[in-house]
Amino acid sequence: MIRLRTVSFLCWLTLALAFSAGSGSRSVAQEPAPDTNAERADEIPPLIPTKAFAGRSAFRAFELSPDGARLAITREVDGRPEILVVDTATRKPQKRLTFGERAQLDWVRWAGNEKLLMSLSIPAFFMWQFVRSNRLHVSDLTNDDFFPLEVDEDVIWGGDLVHLAPDGSHALISVQSSLRKTPGVYRYELRPGGAAERIVKPKGGVWSWYADDEGVVRLGMGWRGRRLRVYYRPDENAKFELVGKLKANDDESRYWSVVQIVSGSSEGYVLEEGENGRTGIRRFDYETGTPLETFYEHPEWDVEEMWLKPDGTPLAALYTDDRRRIIWFDKGTEALYTEFKRALKMEEVRVISRSRDETTMLIWGGSEADPGAFYLFDREAKQLAVLANARPDLDFRQLVKPTPVRYTARDGLEIRAYLTLPNGREPRGLPLVILPHGGPYGVRDVLEYNDEVQLLANRGYAVLQPNFRGSGGYGDAFFEAGTGQIGRGMQDDLDDAMDWAVAEGIADPRKVCVVGGSYGGYAALWAVLRNPDRYACAASWAGPTDLDLMLRYDRKFFSRKDAKAWRARVEGEEDFDLHTVSPAIHAARLNRPVLLAHGTGDQTVPFKQYEVFLQAAKTAPVPPTTLALEGDGHSFSSSESEQQWYDALDAFLAKHNPADQMDANGALRGIKPQADNDNPGAGEVPDHASGE
Repeated sequence: MIRLRTVSFLCWLTLALAFSAGSGSRSVAQEPAPDTNAERADEIPPLIPTKAFAGRSAFRAFELSPDGARLAITREVDGRPEILVVDTATRKPQKRLTFGERAQLDWVRWAGNEKLLMSLSIPAFFMWQFVRSNRLHVSDLTNDDFFPLEVDEDVIWGGDLVHLAPDGSHALISVQSSLRKTPGVYRYELRPGGAAERIVKPKGGVWSWYADDEGVVRLGMGWRGRRLRVYYRPDENAKFELVGKLKANDDESRYWSVVQIVSGSSEGYVLEEGENGRTGIRRFDYETGTPLETFYEHPEWDVEEMWLKPDGTPLAALYTDDRRRIIWFDKGTEALYTEFKRALKMEEVRVISRSRDETTMLIWGGSEADPGAFYLFDREAKQLAVLANARPDLDFRQLVKPTPVRYTARDGLEIRAYLTLPNGREPRGLPLVILPHGGPYGVRDVLEYNDEVQLLANRGYAVLQPNFRGSGGYGDAFFEAGTGQIGRGMQDDLDDAMDWAVAEGIADPRKVCVVGGSYGGYAALWAVLRNPDRYACAASWAGPTDLDLMLRYDRKFFSRKDAKAWRARVEGEEDFDLHTVSPAIHAARLNRPVLLAHGTGDQTVPFKQYEVFLQAAKTAPVPPTTLALEGDGHSFSSSESEQQWYDALDAFLAKHNPADQMDANGALRGIKPQADNDNPGAGEVPDHASGE
């Protein structure tokens, strides 16, 4: 029997039985449990099967109807997407929509209380390359109608939502007819045979259109080179005019994002970078192209997102330091979130969807040491019901919390990183995995749940995730410090991370491997080729191996000017020879074990990058171990594919940089029994709430 954690919500919130979707029975324990993560920190946990880390809840997304009476659940069954519509009061399914295996369900929105608007995309061949082409479809629950919104056959992208009428009668859709043409905006009546009318013509350089709260398209914007161009009109009868200030000054248009346009007014809110280099919330006059006042700016961090109330006034600002943070402008909502955190005893709580009157909410709760669960909250009945665990076969009590750390790079630059230490081991002389993130520019790691980190920690490894120079979130100077530093200064930051961990006594210098995906995969390969005496091994998923070849491939997706700017960022110094920092060029001298893995269908870092390295390494003293996943792209297409990577990585590290995952007989130590495959909620895997 599953053990549920009991919820206490200031003595008035009760835990309701979740609607069943093949996840087994659920029971409620009588007493809350203490912090089991802290209790078990001194115990070596059993090995958790890789399948538990790769496994996902069948549920992918949730969307409440405006009246809160129905919940649209996107899930995956036998590799195919489907939508299940559930009555929130009875938890009983009302409607099931299924789609073909080639289809990808991008998003679902309620159009009023009786219709669902959804975006479906499929692979298509355009201009001698495979892309995904999408279309919008409508499901009317009152009469079982299901129909597409009509577009011409050659349209590549027919599904960006600009505005949805609150009553579900019509929608404004951005439609792009080819890869090289900008989109226009169409008004569609959401009924079979409904009228479709183009209301805004495509405009050169405008890739995104924005409407005000009454559905009038008022603004269009897009980047051309390093210059942001913004076109505005005060009403639907006026022409779009270029907003002068944003055109004139590249520095002022480095970051600018529309949040809201108020109907009947030229004002609204934007996220804009200020004079101090930080992005904040500004009240903005679109007609003159000037900010009126700063509504909110954090003293240290960029505002990344802004939430609005139904009446259009600011609700919250979001920023990230080590974790995602919320600044509330509405004290009532802040108090409610605080109570959710207390009830669930989780580091992070997010409202995923809500009814228009906010009496029904869909909530996610979790932390960096807990993949979390989804809950349905009924404010009037004062009930919080568990809907699904994010990792149904994973015992979150065996996981461990990462810790923020800082170290100083050799040139004096301060680097922030996250250190995860395995449970039950003395944090001295541990085998270490350095895990650089992808990107590399403008991306960063944060304190959040990470399957790979937890898998490695469970095997007995210390894991260090450095936010090397060029990472996002630390200001312009830190970002620009990464220009021209791929394979150079960025790689120094990884070496310096190792030196810090060794100097702290945490890591054994003879047992350090670098593991990563995408750019992180490149960094892993380059680590053992650049400094073979430093690292024991490396593992790369989808890593670029020939930078010059990669940049030539990237040109297909850039304008000539943008391609030149991207090459300049990567090269740094003019005419720098990228062959000097390309792993494939030096692969013949490989003398450390390498796991080289890639998806054959990768369109971001093409499979050719894998083949080039493999061919060059044929005569190497230590040829790589390989894993090619047929048809997979830059990320894993299924949990089975992800498990193949984890299995290969697990075996590779056990052989070339062993921790304590092997017993005296050379077998994997005490793997925890798997939950019943036909009943993934059964066994000893606990559900979420607040106590054991």
